[in-house]
Amino acid sequence: MADFRIGSLPDDPLAASAAFYAELLPQVLARLAAGEPAITLIFPPAGHAHRDWREAAIASLAREKAPVRINGLASDDEAAIAAALAYLGSAGGITGQYLPLDSTGAGSVVR
Repeated sequence: MADFRIGSLPDDPLAASAAFYAELLPQVLARLAAGEPAITLIFPPAGHAHRDWREAAIASLAREKAPVRINGLASDDEAAIAAALAYLGSAGGITGQYLPLDSTGAGSVVR
């Protein structure tokens, strides 16, 4: 499974989406055209307002390019990214998912 790192994007969700589709999507499509059997897009962390366009981009790509597996992660924690990539690499049925990673964990259970 290949990964594709998304660099910094604008803070504004509409501007970030436009930049992704104009500048980065052609690169992703070129890698898919070259025969990648699976690819995970790794986005930098962003606020909740970015979730919808990211989910839509991943889901649309996965539907359009099936049976190629396409997923997305959002994190800047390399250990969390590595763990998620390992999981996705072993979970052949997962595609079209956008997974924001929380490297701080859920915290301790309060009783």
